[in-house]
Amino acid sequence: MTASDARALATRLATLDPDALATLFDARHIAPSTTWTDFFDAADALLDPTHLTRAFADVSDLEAAALRAALETGSPVSPALRDGLVARGLVDENGHAYGAVASALDAATPVDAPALFPGERESDAASAERAFDAVASLADILHAATRTPLGRIGSGALSAGDRRRLVDAGAAGTPDDADTLVAIAAEAGLLAGSDRTWTITEAGATWLGTRTVERWVDVAHRLRERLPDALRAPEGGWRAPAEWPGAHPFDPAWPDRVRRLAAMLTQWAMLTPDGSSPKWAEGLTLGDDADIDALRALLPHEVDKVYLQNDLTAIAPGPLEPQLDQRLRTTARRESRAQAATYRFTADTIGAAFAGGETAASLTAFLTELSLTGVPQPLAYEIERAAARHGTLRVGLDRQGYTRISGDRDLLQAINVDHALRPLGLVPDGDDLVTRTSPDTTYWMLSDSRYPVLAVDADGAPRPIGRHEVVESPAPAPAATDRYRPLIETLRASLSDDADAAWLERELDQAVRTRSTIDITVRMPDGSTRDVTLEAAGLGGGRLRGRDRAADVERTLPLSSIVSVRPV
Repeated sequence: MTASDARALATRLATLDPDALATLFDARHIAPSTTWTDFFDAADALLDPTHLTRAFADVSDLEAAALRAALETGSPVSPALRDGLVARGLVDENGHAYGAVASALDAATPVDAPALFPGERESDAASAERAFDAVASLADILHAATRTPLGRIGSGALSAGDRRRLVDAGAAGTPDDADTLVAIAAEAGLLAGSDRTWTITEAGATWLGTRTVERWVDVAHRLRERLPDALRAPEGGWRAPAEWPGAHPFDPAWPDRVRRLAAMLTQWAMLTPDGSSPKWAEGLTLGDDADIDALRALLPHEVDKVYLQNDLTAIAPGPLEPQLDQRLRTTARRESRAQAATYRFTADTIGAAFAGGETAASLTAFLTELSLTGVPQPLAYEIERAAARHGTLRVGLDRQGYTRISGDRDLLQAINVDHALRPLGLVPDGDDLVTRTSPDTTYWMLSDSRYPVLAVDADGAPRPIGRHEVVESPAPAPAATDRYRPLIETLRASLSDDADAAWLERELDQAVRTRSTIDITVRMPDGSTRDVTLEAAGLGGGRLRGRDRAADVERTLPLSSIVSVRPV
């Protein structure tokens, strides 16, 4: 790094507005807590070889090629790629690379490009079938996350137990498929990760209420929008997948990252196993929309009726419309997912539907409308029996702020001696039981112990209750300007009216700290100049102290007389 480069970058940084400055710092992954005191500190750090090595992880293959071409010819970087490099402080505003950047580029070692898309091209119909399966599988995963959040390990991946559970339930074909589908949901904002769980978001819950084609298109657009800039084409689509392996030649993490991206787009049938796109999805590659009509024509026909059987099962003669499937799952457990899906009703599933707000009347009306064969007597009886039992116990917050359990006296006595419920700390209060535990926790502990419990509000009216809350869709990260505001204010407070004097003092301070020998041009009282070679020893009070090598004497020079400084 040359002093002139650092000074030029510091000068440019000082001219940027806070938004542009914050964008540059963010692009270079500068910690907001960085303790720079002025723009010279910032320039030195940004041109430091170690920092540039990290910055080159974000340089695309096209940008690296443009930098090399510019350095070989001595010309500026091509205008098409200049803005991105200027915004990261790698070239000046005219497109010329700083010397330290050129040195870092020469020293950079490309990573080995991974092999992607080893499969063969498939027919459009086969891709459409994969798209249908992917949508159905992702819906199954989100339904599972609605009932119980999925486990998440420290790396952010799905827990091994839930991978097996999803495969065993038929929601994913293999553990790797389960990982990829969860990654798709997370990338699309349908699942949100915390320290130990994956939880369905509001966007995910909304997505479950849409039809199959709309589900696929929504996720496809979200995945395309989230592609790294290095894979994006100028028109809004993506570059040829054959170019993806080397898109970030200096990023050690890129091979694994691009493998995951390729797996996600292939799983979602945006790409075929050989990296090409189905004809009906080609619009996405160009920044346009997929051919929805062509896709819909290739998908299995969805049905809106089922056969209700005497053995308490429901059989859909084809893929059930998503909205109907979603509601049916609240009252029956799906046992198979094929062209003819099977759902089973039990006392527990019907009781769960009542807990979610259904009544015997509303459930019977829904099933009557849904069924091609009416509601069989055994199922009608099971609904009546569950309705009679449901609400035998009522749980809610009383006027004193305690959770109160009321209802059947025999059941209350059984609860009071149930060892599984001892953590609730139940205390008799008249004919009821009270606890300091929250109503929701109390409700689910009773429900899990198979007691016919109903959640009620403060007025005693039934209220629907979910075991796990849907989380809000992930909020966007705070604006870079807000995160870097303290640092930027510190840097701008350091600005001086005399930038030349500030830079000169910085050069002298560095020379003193390293005990460097420097050539100094001094302006004499008569206006002439004289060059002096000093070993810098001290700086303070507006004066530089050092040993004159030629005369072997110590000199003290006023800073106001020093014109320039050069390293020996």
